[in-house]
Amino acid sequence: LKPGCDNVPSVLAGCVPEWLQGTLLRNGPGLFKVGDTEYNHWFDGMALIHSFTFKDGEVYYRSKFLRSDTFKKNTQANKIVVSEFGTMIYPDPCKNIFSKAFSYLLAAIPDFTDNNLINIIRYGEDYYASSEVNYMNQIDPITLDVIGKMNYRNHIALNLATAHPHYDDEGNTYNMGTALMRFGMPNYVIFKVPVNASDKEHKKPALRKVKQVCNIPFRSTLFPSYFHSFGMTENYIIFVEQPFKLDILRLATAIFRRVNWASCLKYDKEDITLIHLVDKKTGKAVSTKFYTDALVVFHHINAFEDDGHVVFDMVTYKDSNLYEMFYLANMRKETHEFIETNKVNFSPPICQRFVLPLPVAKDTPNGTNLVRLKDTTAKAVMQRDGSLYCLPETIFEGLELPGMNYKFNGKKYRYFYGSRVEWTPHPNKIGKVDIVTRKYIEWTEEDCYPSEPVFVASPGAVEEDDGVILSSVVSLNPKISPFMLVLNAKTFEVIARASIDASIHMDLHGHFIPTQSTN
Repeated sequence: LKPGCDNVPSVLAGCVPEWLQGTLLRNGPGLFKVGDTEYNHWFDGMALIHSFTFKDGEVYYRSKFLRSDTFKKNTQANKIVVSEFGTMIYPDPCKNIFSKAFSYLLAAIPDFTDNNLINIIRYGEDYYASSEVNYMNQIDPITLDVIGKMNYRNHIALNLATAHPHYDDEGNTYNMGTALMRFGMPNYVIFKVPVNASDKEHKKPALRKVKQVCNIPFRSTLFPSYFHSFGMTENYIIFVEQPFKLDILRLATAIFRRVNWASCLKYDKEDITLIHLVDKKTGKAVSTKFYTDALVVFHHINAFEDDGHVVFDMVTYKDSNLYEMFYLANMRKETHEFIETNKVNFSPPICQRFVLPLPVAKDTPNGTNLVRLKDTTAKAVMQRDGSLYCLPETIFEGLELPGMNYKFNGKKYRYFYGSRVEWTPHPNKIGKVDIVTRKYIEWTEEDCYPSEPVFVASPGAVEEDDGVILSSVVSLNPKISPFMLVLNAKTFEVIARASIDASIHMDLHGHFIPTQSTN
């Protein structure tokens, strides 16, 4: 194992704005082999947290493996001993398999890994490395050390939770999870952690003040929908119950069937996608049934309310093949071979806008489009049974890992940023979409692979795109050191690049912490 890097100064080309003060924390898989054993899937690799600190025009780099229980067990054994989503480790028959089998049956749902490799979440003033299971690891945002392991189930009945929460203007955190069989009736659960929930002095976790906002029953008891994120406006939570489903019985018996957990996800292209709209204050779902055609979604872009409508944008796919592309055997192929293998199955990400009209008059004639907004072609068509069939508007094709000026989260907005996804699993461009004019600009450089773009607003900015875009860039060219890219968010011109003399990994998601909140 390579040790982490501590406070490595960068070599600057251009000028980092003096006002840019803070730390960009990033998370992603960074270790794929332990001893003689290897992971099967890129999303299984052990979490490597890294940070870029911007201070007085300089950039400093730090990285550390997340010292999770999973990491400790694997490194101690010098082999992979804890199962991940795409890599199942079967119990050794000599290790009393009967008692182990019995405890698995009792639990019905497996005890997941705490290898939290997807994102960084803030609850109160606590920062957590997170994935989609019930475990998180609290980290020190400066040193990247693990402070302690956190189990959602000690505070709220959840087996799974997203790594993509929302933060409101006051700083409260909203998130969503799934409660499976052990907790009585299975439900999707929306919850809130207040901004003032931390108690640093007594080392009490922010999650102890968690409040449940509402429950949504599963449409099908044994097949809950998989979800990676959700939408939020000033007054509503938007949950898209897609026909990309988790087979609970298969999940509970995966270890006996000798299959990995990833194979427990199934996409039913003949089914519909249900859209739930929940009032944040009352916790009650809007009674109208909104639905659309079968789709797969991982990332919501933004949502807002506009003249009696709830508008939400998300990145959709027509099937669930994206996960297959990231098996390491696939990713190690030469680009031309990868393209050839995946061309038939490749479903591009499509940024789509859905519009939900409120309220809905029950006597509306069948076939009527109830969307009254003039700046969208999205429709919501009345059906005979009183439900609304939603037809989205396509905004852009080919962007994933969407980001935006978070001050506009839940509000009407104009721009979003993302990684350009074409034929390769490694995005080699980042782009900006103007939703109003449909203009698109991008940054790209040969042999360079940028991470998810992160927007940071200029001090006192009024215009939505007044600020910078940050992205860490790695290269397959040994002559190009990895670097932090700083772009003008308006023009996508390069303001600065900070080259770093260290090995940097391709990551997934991150969180920018302005300097004052890390003190």
